[in-house]
Amino acid sequence: MCRESYSALMGEQKAHLTLKLDTDEPIELGDFVGAFTSIANEFDRYVSETYPGVKADTRMYVREVRHGCVEADIVSGLIPAAVVAAGAAVHSVEQIMLLEDFVRRWGGRLKALITNDIPKGELENIPQLNDFHKTVRSIIADPNASHRLDVAYFEDGERKIKSGFKFTTPEARAAEQNIEDRKRLLAQPDTSSHSRVLMVYTRTDVHDAAINKKSGERVRIESLSPKDHAVMYASEMVEQEIRQQIRDADENVYKRGFVVDVSVQKAGERIVAYAVTAFHSVIELE
Repeated sequence: MCRESYSALMGEQKAHLTLKLDTDEPIELGDFVGAFTSIANEFDRYVSETYPGVKADTRMYVREVRHGCVEADIVSGLIPAAVVAAGAAVHSVEQIMLLEDFVRRWGGRLKALITNDIPKGELENIPQLNDFHKTVRSIIADPNASHRLDVAYFEDGERKIKSGFKFTTPEARAAEQNIEDRKRLLAQPDTSSHSRVLMVYTRTDVHDAAINKKSGERVRIESLSPKDHAVMYASEMVEQEIRQQIRDADENVYKRGFVVDVSVQKAGERIVAYAVTAFHSVIELE
């Protein structure tokens, strides 16, 4: 973008984010790019949570590069759009407060990853953890580097800094280890067992499935989740009992409910599949 276009864009923005990387050593290009895109992705998540239905339009501009320091502006056209979508007027103070809240949340999550003191229900999304990994990777190779994200705004033509969050190489290395540990933990299947739940098929398959492998079938168990999920069978006997009921049924199988014991297979908080461990009975659904 030419200087005139950039100046015009900045003139329209009441506030923006500024990223500053202080390093002694050169930054690998992939890590350099990842430092920006990871923040942009997290900002997109923040806006979608704060203003559902608003699409992000985040753009990044490297403002200054000098020995040992890179500064870049992260500008988003979604800030006015988000405020308008919420039914409020666009004011400088509102934009500053919006960005301050984002930096506060972003910094809080990074601090939680650095100290490994993560609140329950937070940072359980693998793509989000990958973005924070890219954030800390930007300075990990340099023992004396720092990464700082600030909120900048203009007042009477003068650029000022409102607030920010900074972390250093030792903290980045601690966060990287905790991120990798958390990703491995989330990737491990977690199971919980439930007795005599009502299972309804939403998709069936005439072929037998391999034991303890996901079939092509899907079921819904309303007491556990409103969504349908893949089903698997813990034993050949259980599968044959259920398939016999399906084959002998006079009614449409989708109008029948199966009372079963299941083990819920999870990856983190996400349900991967239901493993049927025992079959009890069939009931006709209204």
